Amino acid sequence: MTEPALAPRNAFVGVIVVWAAAFVTTVAIGIFVPEEWRVPWMLVGFGGVVLLSFAVQLWYGRTQGFIFRVASSVVGALLLMGVISVGFGVAALIPT
Repeated sequence: MTEPALAPRNAFVGVIVVWAAAFVTTVAIGIFVPEEWRVPWMLVGFGGVVLLSFAVQLWYGRTQGFIFRVASSVVGALLLMGVISVGFGVAALIPT
């Protein structure tokens, strides 16, 4: 028989950590990668964020709500990366 945790960690901190990692990854790719290589590197960055999402939620160690937390992490990161990449795409259209 297992004993319940007296003060469990907040499960959604891991979701926020994944979103922050997605934000940092996307901005770094947008700044440091040439325009013609951004889309492939965004895919690589998103793959890393998906793996990070699983790792963070597995590290948390609770089975209740695992799928919801992973889905929230991945969908939120996808939307965040999409919005930021649209911003970089629009900025690339502006002639310098």
